[in-house]
Amino acid sequence: MPSLTVENYLKAILQIGLRESAEWVSAGQVAQALGVSTGTVTTMHKTLGEADLVVYRPYEGVCLTEAGQMLGMRVLRRHRLIEQFLVETLGLSWDQVHEEAEHMEHAVSDDLVDRIDEFLGRPRFDPHGDPIPTATGTWPETAESATTLASCPPGSTVRVVRVTEQGAEFLQFLTHNGVALGVEGRVVSNNSSAGTVTLEIDGAAVSLGGQEAAQLLVDRL
Repeated sequence: MPSLTVENYLKAILQIGLRESAEWVSAGQVAQALGVSTGTVTTMHKTLGEADLVVYRPYEGVCLTEAGQMLGMRVLRRHRLIEQFLVETLGLSWDQVHEEAEHMEHAVSDDLVDRIDEFLGRPRFDPHGDPIPTATGTWPETAESATTLASCPPGSTVRVVRVTEQGAEFLQFLTHNGVALGVEGRVVSNNSSAGTVTLEIDGAAVSLGGQEAAQLLVDRL
């Protein structure tokens, strides 16, 4: 069974590649995601390469092999299904489940995860709107029209479909201001020079920084 460290690295590489739509992922990107030094990442990249989980190229980074891709996807599947399970069955809020799932994803078997998947009715998305891969490694279809709130012009009517920044403080801020998956609102202003976006929800204005607005994926209605 792969170690916790191996699973964390493969999941991080997979997520970075998905986010950046890139085949190759640099040591610096992984170091930032995991909070470790670049030298530590480079050493681990070599180890993963020796295990045929990645292809490693000095100064360029790594590319997941088929085996590495599947293992990383299994870990990501566990994580997102556990998050959904904690929300649906224990009533935890979306800002509480990420850290819990980080620990639990290494302790549960794939058989248990499959049971959880079946129990939940095979959900396609987790509490933050992230797609959940199937046991065979396929992804659910997502709306191609989804875009970031930061890119929406004033006057746009939008529906929140995904939150990519899942730190507890940011999610609590969103909850406090009525922002949740499925919520609809209107972009009142989008000031790129000031780096602010104002979203109106049920008559109340929510102001977000440009970077925060870039973490909210929405459908324009």
